[in-house]
Amino acid sequence: MTKRLFDSHTHLNSEELLEDIDGVTERIRESELRYVMNVGFDLESSRLAVKQARQYEWCYAAVGCHPHDVKGMREEDLEQFRILAEDPKVRAIGEIGLDFYYDNSPRELQRQWFRKQLSFARQLRMPVIIHDRDAHEETMEILKEENAFETGVLLHCYSGSAEMARQYVKLGAMLSIPGTITFKKAKKQIQVVEAVPLSHLLIETDAPYLTPEPFRGRRNEPAYVRYTAQKVADILGISYEHLAEATCENAMRFFGIGEKEKDASRG
Repeated sequence: MTKRLFDSHTHLNSEELLEDIDGVTERIRESELRYVMNVGFDLESSRLAVKQARQYEWCYAAVGCHPHDVKGMREEDLEQFRILAEDPKVRAIGEIGLDFYYDNSPRELQRQWFRKQLSFARQLRMPVIIHDRDAHEETMEILKEENAFETGVLLHCYSGSAEMARQYVKLGAMLSIPGTITFKKAKKQIQVVEAVPLSHLLIETDAPYLTPEPFRGRRNEPAYVRYTAQKVADILGISYEHLAEATCENAMRFFGIGEKEKDASRG
């Protein structure tokens, strides 16, 4: 089986996937997935993401604190994230950003820690994975002010407009499309896919969340990313194989996964 898919955002470190981690990882091995990006959302989950990345050759990790969890952040945590980021399997800082929908952390704290983590990522010369919910304009403004585009920006589970997507592309950002693109009411996301060059698109599951059709309502997992790939390919009028290989190459380039590592992962 050709390994040509990259799930650019998943949470193998979540309780839901840990309950069936042997089954989840076996289905990854049996699928077309070449790589997954295992994303932290706080210090503990980031530590686990790195541990899992070391355990599975097809797994890489991102470390950072989600806006929901920054209410518990301390200055000394940044040093712990720095130590984790030294691991060669860590390829991004994330997921970080703003969430003004749930407001699980005070907005001012969200802004403060978003900026601090962006600055931290820039110091490390690492790209960032961005969570943005109901904070589109402010997220873009902060990313500009913190010069985040210098080291790479990925808008995870992009939910903004097609017009804003075009602006992000001009700034050099990548946009990742989740399984919700398969839903009947995904008109806005379809417009985004049509507006963005394939060279700036990635695909993801955000497992265990956002399960695509035909499994909507069940727990998501990385192997289901193929359904997102198929839908995006249909929207663009290209083959599934072309879409899968292009988005995999985009993700490898964005996360700095090179030919030597690709060859090593096969052996």
